[in-house]
Amino acid sequence: MTLTPEQQSELNAVMRQRHGNAALLRRARCVLLWSQGERRVELRNKLACNDGFVSRWTTAYAEQGLPGLVSYHPGRAPKRPVAKLEARVLNHTLRRKPGDGSTHWSSRKLAAELGDVSFSAVQRIWRKHGVRPHRLDTHMVSNDPEFEAKAADVIGLYLNPPAHAAVFCVDEKTAIQALDRKDRMLPLSPGRAESHGFEYKRLGTLSLFAALNTATGEVLGQTAARHTSANFVSFLTDVVASQSERREIHVICDNVSSHKTALVEAFLAEHRKVHIHYTPTYSSWLNQVENWFSRIQRDIISRGIFTSVKDLDKKLMYYIRRYNTKPKPLKWTFANPRRRITANSSDSVD
Repeated sequence: MTLTPEQQSELNAVMRQRHGNAALLRRARCVLLWSQGERRVELRNKLACNDGFVSRWTTAYAEQGLPGLVSYHPGRAPKRPVAKLEARVLNHTLRRKPGDGSTHWSSRKLAAELGDVSFSAVQRIWRKHGVRPHRLDTHMVSNDPEFEAKAADVIGLYLNPPAHAAVFCVDEKTAIQALDRKDRMLPLSPGRAESHGFEYKRLGTLSLFAALNTATGEVLGQTAARHTSANFVSFLTDVVASQSERREIHVICDNVSSHKTALVEAFLAEHRKVHIHYTPTYSSWLNQVENWFSRIQRDIISRGIFTSVKDLDKKLMYYIRRYNTKPKPLKWTFANPRRRITANSSDSVD
C-alpha cells in the first residue's frame, strides 16, 4: 500500500490526538506501518493483533479512506417504535390486565404478551408517554355535601385571617406506641446504615394533642393516655390560656366524634371568643397540623426507642420545646390554584 502525503498527514494527525479514540488510533497505526513495509509478524507483535485485523483495516482504508477506519461495519440506526406500535402497547397497558392474575404489567410481561416487541421498546414507549404501571398512588375523596363551603372557610382563615385573632390547627395523634427493642441497636457507620433489632416490646400507648399557630408556626402540645372529649376540652382550655382574654381564637379541627360532644358545646358556650371550624370529611390535608405531625413522626416516633410511656412523653415534649425555639409558619399554597375546589377534585395542598 502506498500512501499520498495527504493521507500520511491525516493518519499522523490521528496518531497525535491526546483525547482521541484508542481503537481508531490503533487502526491508523496499523495502516501506517503496513504502508511502510512492515511484515505481518511485526505488526502482530507491535499491535497485539492477528492477521484478520491487519487485512480488515488496511482493506477498509484502501476502499473508504479515513472514514473506513471508524467502523467497517457501521450497522443500522436503532428502529424507533412507530405510532401504531405505540398505540398497541399503550392500549394493552391501560385497558387490559395480565393473564396470570397480576395487578399490573411489567415491561417483560407485556413484551411476552405482545410477542413481536422487546421489553426495552416497551420501556421506551412507557417513558415517552409518562406511563408507570409499577407506581401506585393513593387518594381520598370527600363525600361532604358542604365540601366547598367548609374548605373555603378554612382556607380563608389561612390566607386572610381575622385581624387581632389567633388561628390554631388542632388535632390528636392517637395511639403512639412506646416501643423498645429486644436487641441492641447497631449505630450508623461508614458503609452501614443504622440498624434496629427486628423484635420489639410494646410498653403502652400515648395520645398527643397539638395546636399549630398558623401565624407563628409555634406548637402547643399535651399528652394524654386516651383521646377523649374531656381531654380535648382540657387541651382547648390550655390553648385559650396561652392567649390574652380579649383575643378571639379560631380553632380548625376535623370531624371526629370527640370534637362534637356536649362537653365541647358547653365549653364553646362558656368561651364565646372561641370559634371551631370543622374541615370537610376525609380532608385531613386541609389541617396544617397534619404536616407537623408528619415531621414529629419522621424525627422522633418512627425510629425512636422508648423504655416506657413516660420516656415517650418526655421525648415528645422535649421535641416540641426545641421546635418552638425557632418556629416557622407553613407556606400554604394550592398545587393548581386555577382549578376550583370540588368534592371530587384531585387538587392537593402543599
